[in-house]
Amino acid sequence: MAGTKLNIHQKLIQVRQSVPYLKKDQDGYKFKYVSSSNTLGALREKMDEMNLLLVPRIVRIRVSDHTTSKGGHEYFTEIWAHFTWVNAEEPEETIKCPWYGQGLDSGEKGVGKAATYAEKYFLLKFFNIATDKDDPDANQGKPKPQGTTKPPVMTPGQKGKIEAKIKEAGFDREIFKGLLIEHGKIKKSLNDLTKAQASEMIDKWDELAKWADRMLTKATEPPSA
Repeated sequence: MAGTKLNIHQKLIQVRQSVPYLKKDQDGYKFKYVSSSNTLGALREKMDEMNLLLVPRIVRIRVSDHTTSKGGHEYFTEIWAHFTWVNAEEPEETIKCPWYGQGLDSGEKGVGKAATYAEKYFLLKFFNIATDKDDPDANQGKPKPQGTTKPPVMTPGQKGKIEAKIKEAGFDREIFKGLLIEHGKIKKSLNDLTKAQASEMIDKWDELAKWADRMLTKATEPPSA
């Protein structure tokens, strides 16, 4: 497109076309995830080439306090932000996008973690970037069987057991839920678990609780020199 002046929408399409897929490069609890640096690093060069700026602005912050089983404090931070694309060649051309992020920390880093979380997932979703789990080639040759139905939902008994275990472990329900969402263990809510997922969570509760406690404790530790 030499000699052709692109508008902001055309430039964003150019950026999207430059990164169709990202490999999950970091290890978590029984899963891998795409790091923030890998996400931004993959897009930065093309954004610079297209003279595009991404301007973040936090418009709302909510912080919830949580006491861990060891008596420490954790702060679950939620932010609501606007990410605004700006065409540096025509600064009046902008696109504003509302977005949400969350972060867990024992001190003052909650907003920073939430902002990093928001930026990463905004870029992944805005540009429709597939990751390993979303790889379209993963299901090639595996057509869905006819007549499939949704899996059975969690029973009231299972829900009661999970709620009791969360309380017994000393976890704040919202903090625990946010931790599971942030690390890909659940999608939106504990109430959305299927019967099979709830059964697995109950059966492997000790392992899950130890992992969650490590994650919460780790955030309370001072950074290494």
